[in-house]
Amino acid sequence: MARIDDYLEARRLGIAKIAGRPLAEIAQRSGYRLAEGNCLVTPFFNRIYHLRAPQFVFDDADEPGKQIPLQEQVLLLHYIGADALPAPTGRWIAYREIPGAAFYMAAFTKRAIDPLKKVFGANLDGLALAAGRLNGQPVAAGDAAFQFAVFPKIDVQVILWQGDEEFGAEANVVFDAVAGQILLPEDAAWAASLLVYRLMALSR
Repeated sequence: MARIDDYLEARRLGIAKIAGRPLAEIAQRSGYRLAEGNCLVTPFFNRIYHLRAPQFVFDDADEPGKQIPLQEQVLLLHYIGADALPAPTGRWIAYREIPGAAFYMAAFTKRAIDPLKKVFGANLDGLALAAGRLNGQPVAAGDAAFQFAVFPKIDVQVILWQGDEEFGAEANVVFDAVAGQILLPEDAAWAASLLVYRLMALSR
């Protein structure tokens, strides 16, 4: 099956999981804002999406009619429809600590860690610029680090150690521990990679 078909099926299943729930209940559980017209306001990085019931179709608030990537729709639906949506813990875990993450570790490193090091290892100012454009909050870690509210109940930190003549740059992406209870490991890897690629695009 083609990859786009996988995403279409994942979207269908995600919608089916929440279709019978009142939108007010979905908003309360997820932390997203309920607006008029059966609309759930779902910010995602530097975009604002509207999820409209009862069809549960996504619209871009700033560019009506703009096609929203299927992958992003699936991530949002998986978060909204998670079996448990506990409050953030304030405790940080590495990706490998998310249950089942070992299988996706190579993909996580390739999609998130390696691009982060390559683009920002010698460009901390660029990281700071991009993080500011993405509402990232500085945190005390590494040589530069920023915290992002990827989902209302899941914060993610990007940490960078600048390289020098002797050692290459190092980087990490860590998650509030609650992510291990909410996200599938593949979804966590994709969320991290989307964050890094947003930062790359906004640093230009």
